[in-house]
Amino acid sequence: MYAHTLRPQEDALFPRPIVRRAAAAAFIILLGIPAITACRNTSTGPLGGIQRAGRILIATDALYPPNEFKRGDQIVGFDVDLGTALARKLGVRAEFQDVRFDTILRALDQGKYDIGLSSFTDTREREGRFDFVTYLSAGTMLMVPKGNPRRLRPDGLSLCGKKIAVEKGTTQEEEISRKDVTRPGAGIRTDACRSAGRPAPIRLAYDDQEAANEALAKGEADASLTDSPAAIYGAKESGGRIECAGSPYATALYGIAIPKRASDLRDAIFKAMKTLMSDGTYRRLTAQWGLSTGAVPDTRINAAE
Repeated sequence: MYAHTLRPQEDALFPRPIVRRAAAAAFIILLGIPAITACRNTSTGPLGGIQRAGRILIATDALYPPNEFKRGDQIVGFDVDLGTALARKLGVRAEFQDVRFDTILRALDQGKYDIGLSSFTDTREREGRFDFVTYLSAGTMLMVPKGNPRRLRPDGLSLCGKKIAVEKGTTQEEEISRKDVTRPGAGIRTDACRSAGRPAPIRLAYDDQEAANEALAKGEADASLTDSPAAIYGAKESGGRIECAGSPYATALYGIAIPKRASDLRDAIFKAMKTLMSDGTYRRLTAQWGLSTGAVPDTRINAAE
């Protein structure tokens, strides 16, 4: 999350598909992806292990619509459909696991999952431990109660002293936290308010954005900061209790998180993403989930600015 962007709670460095095997190796070659059977017995890296197992384990926090959330017991959303399509290109089955956002990257580091696909913002800090294959552009948006009674805006000092609901581990939590020189962007609102002689924003941190939205709707918070896709969807689904104020800011790229040790897997996912972007699948999925404005023309590896 830049949502889902940086969940510093458990590890500041860790800020969040159901696929069939390819019918024929020749079909995969036509798609521009190396045939799985050609390297199944020779690859010993992470990609080879995934190919031998016939599945890729994908960690996601299914509480962040429209990118990842649950309908009944099923995990759905844009990221899920994208991960499913990527797994098809790799010739394996995608298996999503519902994992709390601020624990995903640590779990990846421990080898519990193969990749993290959960609206992770690609940041320089995260790139120190993980590689990111980018796939969507998103910014932070301000959510307020219907009618915006406090006349809050995402720019300026209107959030000083206000109770701001955020999801734990996101860049939005960092934005209103105490300044930490090891984390770029941490505490920028706090610093701005204090420099102007105003009280710092009051952080209300929740395990997921749904809980933050509910706190806002109930009047427990004055506003909420979250990624633009989640903000727009949350306002739409709130029954008129919540609205978005102003435009997105601090736009950045979402990326698929991949452990540094898995460079072969990173390269395969990068190639598969390029194929999805060239064959029309990517555009279809962004349109389907109302994310066309965040669609990007190409994918990159470690593109944080």
